[in-house]
Amino acid sequence: MGKEMAGQFDKARSIYDEANDLLGYDIARLCFEGPDNDLTQTKHSQLAIFITSVALLRVIEDAAPGLAPVAAAGLSLGEFTAHVAAGSFSFADGVRLVRQRAEAMQEACERTPSTMASIVGLEIAMVQEVCDATRGQEVLDIANLNSPGQIAISGSSPAVERAMAEAERRGAAKVVRLQVSGAFHSALMRPAEEKLRSAIEAAAIVSPRYPVIANVTAQAASTPAEIRETLVRQLCSPVLWEKSVQGLISRGVTTFLEVGHGRILSGLLRRIDKTAKAVNVQDPASLAKTVEALAGKAGGGA
Repeated sequence: MGKEMAGQFDKARSIYDEANDLLGYDIARLCFEGPDNDLTQTKHSQLAIFITSVALLRVIEDAAPGLAPVAAAGLSLGEFTAHVAAGSFSFADGVRLVRQRAEAMQEACERTPSTMASIVGLEIAMVQEVCDATRGQEVLDIANLNSPGQIAISGSSPAVERAMAEAERRGAAKVVRLQVSGAFHSALMRPAEEKLRSAIEAAAIVSPRYPVIANVTAQAASTPAEIRETLVRQLCSPVLWEKSVQGLISRGVTTFLEVGHGRILSGLLRRIDKTAKAVNVQDPASLAKTVEALAGKAGGGA
């Protein structure tokens, strides 16, 4: 991930070099070469995604200097990238915070066998009923409200398995166990939340240049205190992505710029509002197309 961009653009390469210095190991090599078994560990994957996203962001800013975002948002980990984009904290502080977050979440995942699943085709009230009916004495909650009819649940592995079977029984169109290390955005992340809070309290955070929409409220986190609180609460709270996107659209955003590997958020956007336009940057070819598409635009959301 990011190898082509770092090979062609000094702005991207410098971000990886800075990250290597901050972390004390070659995260760039892990991003570019793997191995997958190492890269997909939570403690590495979160850093790799964050660093690559910021590297792509810096290339976009250099290639389209007239682009003036009016707001930003990021799904889960992406909220940290959104805050770097808006100037809430530096890339260096972002690396330190994401490292703390990732390592704390990895530890929490190793404490209790846990997982997540995606449920497609059921309304939120029905998914909540499924969780209530199958939770038992274990942890099981709604974790992501991604788009109409697409909801993720999170909890202990046995409870999630029971919920998947119950969702299928109730007519879900699709039920898929997610390839994740543990139960993100659930109460099982409470130990990680406590560790992240101390790191965020120590970070230098300022008000963003433009609104950053928080996952936990679907509202702008505008002050340093709000930013700290929403980033910490995010670990154990549902991600209100659909509501966040709808809020951006209500602010007048018509074009969304997705930064990073893949087009998952662009796909969710189509489910939320087919009239909104999405462009994506993940490699040199998509960068050229995006710069052309954004030429002359006054703002967008990312």
